[in-house]
Amino acid sequence: MEERRRVGAYGVCRGSDGRVLLTRGAASCPFPGVWQLPGGGLEHAEDPAHAVVREFAEETGLAVEVAGVRAVLADVTTFRDLGVAVHTDRLVFDVTARDGEPRPEPAGGSDEVAWFTPDEAAAVPLMPFTAELLGLPVAPLPADLPRSLPREGPPPADRRQRFGAYGLVTDPAGRVLLTMIADGYPGAGRWHLPGGGTDHGEQPVAALLRELVEESGQLGRVVELIGVNNLHNPAALGPEGRPLDWHGIRVIYRVAVDAPTEPRVTELAGGSTARAGWFAPEQLANLPLTEIAAVALGRRSPRP
Repeated sequence: MEERRRVGAYGVCRGSDGRVLLTRGAASCPFPGVWQLPGGGLEHAEDPAHAVVREFAEETGLAVEVAGVRAVLADVTTFRDLGVAVHTDRLVFDVTARDGEPRPEPAGGSDEVAWFTPDEAAAVPLMPFTAELLGLPVAPLPADLPRSLPREGPPPADRRQRFGAYGLVTDPAGRVLLTMIADGYPGAGRWHLPGGGTDHGEQPVAALLRELVEESGQLGRVVELIGVNNLHNPAALGPEGRPLDWHGIRVIYRVAVDAPTEPRVTELAGGSTARAGWFAPEQLANLPLTEIAAVALGRRSPRP
């Protein structure tokens, strides 16, 4: 089975009466007749918050403003006839409508747009992630539903898009856990947030807790979702030995380690982490930090 990855950005938009806006998949989309939150796949180098604004304009005709990130989740859809399993990382934002009247996407992926109460939404076929976000029972899609792969071709050989989960990790004493990037990787020698790329079929929280053990030997508990960080480097030089057009989408969580131990890298030799350490707040000021670590620690503002 061929494994593919994609990242999508979606929005929860509520009307003045509390109803939520949903779109129905057109005949040309992967799941025709199924309702979901408006949104879709990220373009290469696109910021997720910008993507959800673009998708709303295309799919619903509404100009929206992003109020914040609500949830991050992942799912896998298997297209058995084609021998393909598609893992989709879904970033869900709260958005508010500023202008426009809802309408379907002209000759596009949605053929109907409507406002729903929870009871009304429960009566129509829903994408599982949409049902979960609306607090409704999650039911599998009908087995006889026509399905087609998302209309996205394979990326160029020197282009990479990577989805990762990272943590602002603290202990009861208020220390912060950081990891140093190993030689041969972008940012080598800088202190980084613990975390890394998610595996196919893996939820971001599970991936972060796995990476925390591999990179530092710590057992953590995720407290809350902080935000989403976007990085585009058109000439990143890593272990491949040649420049790559690199697009990283990183979700950041607040993580507590209730019983800290001496950090120890447990991942296999040749990994991206050289060492890990606990730092008191006064020790952070002079450390060379990666961009995402500086943002999470308040040393740098997020890029607009």
